[in-house]
Amino acid sequence: TKGEKLDGFVCIFVHVQMGYRHFDTAKIYGSEPALGKALNEAICEGVVEREDIFLTSKLWGSDHHDPVSALKQTLENLGMEYLDMYLVHWPVKLKPWVNYPVPNEDDFEKLELENTWAGMEKCLEMGLCRCIGVSNFSSKKIESLLDYASTTPAVNQVEMHPMWRQERLRKTCGDHKIHVSAYSPLGGPGNAWGSTAVVNHPIITSIALKHRATPAQVALNWGLSKGSSVIVKSFNQERMRENMGSFDLRLDDEDMLEIEKLEEMKIMRGEFHVNETTSPYKTIEELWDGEI
Repeated sequence: TKGEKLDGFVCIFVHVQMGYRHFDTAKIYGSEPALGKALNEAICEGVVEREDIFLTSKLWGSDHHDPVSALKQTLENLGMEYLDMYLVHWPVKLKPWVNYPVPNEDDFEKLELENTWAGMEKCLEMGLCRCIGVSNFSSKKIESLLDYASTTPAVNQVEMHPMWRQERLRKTCGDHKIHVSAYSPLGGPGNAWGSTAVVNHPIITSIALKHRATPAQVALNWGLSKGSSVIVKSFNQERMRENMGSFDLRLDDEDMLEIEKLEEMKIMRGEFHVNETTSPYKTIEELWDGEI
């Protein structure tokens, strides 16, 4: 029915039928097995071919010591032979048993991103993935990575929406031909940490009214117009269709200027990776290198 929430398997299958082709998961989400099952079913039924799907997953902090083994486990979870994109989820290294999203103080290990990235490059060499990238990396962390990387990250997946526009980071990534992929392009409503501030903002709602669109379509189209891919999540068929409609919208210069004036507000701040004793980041400012 119209507003019905679909279960995970059916939801993914319906996404494929509607034309969605990028599927984003991570070990820490716990969704790899269900996603893989639904995608493999869609492939078996001829709804889509594997080559037409772009599948992304992420290396959790507890697997920084061995990205190859972690990716092999992810592929087993998904029932797939390769990933299209494998990302370092956060610039944080945790002890090997930390398989929960909010680490405790004694769960952190010394960050050795050079070794982690060498492991990611090994995944690429072995053909376990087609591309490698990062997530939640600041401009400074991108620049530092490029000092020792043999392979430039293809993607930096970060929070980005009309109220967190990432201008400096987009420029840094653009200079190095790194694609910016936007998570929480609507500000993350529906997540425990999310906010409705973006989709409920009067400027966004007035632009939506002007174009006979929805606030979500305005926010998504803004991200697309900046050259980013946008990662959406919905268990509701009506919302899925609404998201697809964002491609048909054309924001004009006036709309873009209005959005540029919005007060900035970072929603996913990553406080759980910050402490004064064991984390490499003693403050939020250190985690984001001042881009906060």
